Amino acid sequence: MSQYNNVSVVKQANVYFEGKVTSRAVIFEDGTKVTLGIMLPGEYEFGTSQKEIMDIQSGELSVLLPGKSDWLEITEPQAFEVPANASFKLKVRTVTDYICSYLD
Repeated sequence: MSQYNNVSVVKQANVYFEGKVTSRAVIFEDGTKVTLGIMLPGEYEFGTSQKEIMDIQSGELSVLLPGKSDWLEITEPQAFEVPANASFKLKVRTVTDYICSYLD
């Protein structure tokens, strides 16, 4: 899907790590939400309250998923899943465009 139709966009941005990671929430008619964001190069750690699917649209990064010891290398559009109530680490090498979906 190259675009979302019939959605609402929350005007206020989510800003993390002194502005190096930002996103905006998109709300669908059924109430589900995704965030569309950009990450600048750097190292970050995020926590989840819900299960998340991170869909990397472009960029180069490594991700260390919960319970794993090996970093997953992402150099092309690719998605990964993070369980609820967990944390994961990112090493972002280039400006990265992402979509994060939140699942129950």
